[in-house]
Amino acid sequence: MSLVIANQLGPEFGALLAAHPVAPTIIDAPEERPWEAAAEADVLIVRPAPAWRAAPAAQKPGLWPGRLRWVCVASVGVDYYPPWLLDAPLVSCGRGVASEEIADYVIAAIYAQAKDLVGAAVTEAGQWGPRQLGRVRGTTVGILGFGAIGQAVARRALALDAQVTAVRRRDRPAGVAGVQLLGSAADVVASADHLVIAVPATAETRHLVDAALLAHALPHAHLINIARGSIVDQEALLAALDADRLAFATLDVTDPEPLPAGHPLYTHPKVWITPHISANYLAVRHLLADKITADLSRFARGERPSDLVDPALGY
Repeated sequence: MSLVIANQLGPEFGALLAAHPVAPTIIDAPEERPWEAAAEADVLIVRPAPAWRAAPAAQKPGLWPGRLRWVCVASVGVDYYPPWLLDAPLVSCGRGVASEEIADYVIAAIYAQAKDLVGAAVTEAGQWGPRQLGRVRGTTVGILGFGAIGQAVARRALALDAQVTAVRRRDRPAGVAGVQLLGSAADVVASADHLVIAVPATAETRHLVDAALLAHALPHAHLINIARGSIVDQEALLAALDADRLAFATLDVTDPEPLPAGHPLYTHPKVWITPHISANYLAVRHLLADKITADLSRFARGERPSDLVDPALGY
């Protein structure tokens, strides 16, 4: 009997999966209720589509996980999905696919804030004259969360002769030579000229970056959030910016997304907001395809797919 895969990633991905040597049968996951594919599929490949936000959260559907043996989530985080998604026998995620692109965004944000070439540009002869630019070399990039994204940021920052401090939940070596692992998030915040938020969104990390943590920040520090908006207490962030306890914030994520019209973060002079684009997914779609097809080969051999989500940790 052919392996049945319910696909929510569109016809291009469906054709790619159908061409796999295991010759699976590909069906479309229902767009409005993709979880219903559990009744007829062995594998469900999903993306963070609006339907998942509208899924029943408190109680899983009666058919879940049905005949499913593996749910493959195209995104890195699984916070977009209802908790019962993790009741499937295996749930894997897209960890690592967009890490390099996100790290490039972080470095771009650091240089944009440090050098401010837009602000330094002149449009007439009378504006010509010396001005002081900021530096990246010799500064400290602090990273909260040291998974694939944090490590990609660290490699780039070290190559620019910056110092890197980091904290991670699990007690294990940094894995990147030159990174100084510190004992707490507060220690990292206190060390950082540029503070990168790269922890997964879980119940434990909601508003991790709150007023108490921001109290440790250097007044010239630059906060960069490429993780999830829920990790930063936005009211505390605004208060820190307004009180000059923090110099700047670059936010690729907010809570909610998008922020409601008129929200003060949109027009704050010390804030840049981009619309959750740091992953640059269209540019790395081929990497996601390679990852899924490789995992499909593993699964067909009776092996576990890569980057499984730990239901107890939520990432």
